[in-house]
Amino acid sequence: MIRHRRTAAAAAALALGAVATAVLGFAAPASAHVSVNPQEATQGGYGRFAFRVPNESDTASTTKVEVVLPENAPVGSVSTMPVPGWTVAVEKRKVDPPVEVHGSQLTEVVAKLTWTATGNAGVKPGEFQEFPVSMGPLPQVDTMVFKTLQTYSDGNVQRWIEAPTPGGEEPESPAPVLTLTAASPSAAPTGGAAPAQADDDDDAEGVGLATGLGIAGLVAGAGGLLLGGLAFARSRREPAPKA
Repeated sequence: MIRHRRTAAAAAALALGAVATAVLGFAAPASAHVSVNPQEATQGGYGRFAFRVPNESDTASTTKVEVVLPENAPVGSVSTMPVPGWTVAVEKRKVDPPVEVHGSQLTEVVAKLTWTATGNAGVKPGEFQEFPVSMGPLPQVDTMVFKTLQTYSDGNVQRWIEAPTPGGEEPESPAPVLTLTAASPSAAPTGGAAPAQADDDDDAEGVGLATGLGIAGLVAGAGGLLLGGLAFARSRREPAPKA
């Protein structure tokens, strides 16, 4: 039922968008700022994230991307994935108190990641590029704001550094934001297992009921056979009535 309602709502939204496009002659522009994907994760866990950088210039290419990790949310382990045609430089900073990772106390953490295009590998007009990063354990904070600088081949620098305001409108130059949620003690160890628990309980209950009914049927059947056998044996012992 819920799925059907969601499907209907999505269809209605698409229909309204199509009507608006037909009547007004244009569609609403899509947001094209730098973002981090996925945008949600769990505190204390590890994750693979990608900084998605779209090119907004009509004439220049994006040649450098600088991502600053938040000072109030240090991460002990940060590693990057190679991006063809790009080099990456890692800057670190001291932290006090240290960050614990697998029992080790780290006094240095990654402060900034800088990707630079080589040759003709820049992000061209109409394209985007993703820069994958693995991070963890994620800090015990509600959000991580990654201030980002995007440099173009013509020297223009787009500063994606504005943090969102709770309940406010989106800033003109929003920074990528990762929302972190507290880990649930009863959460399933693997993703997707918890939602199926209710169905599993229903199935188990149904199997138990069917098993109980089956046993009751076997007992009743055995009782009937026993009574039938006794009646048959008695009929053979009793003499037949004289004519």
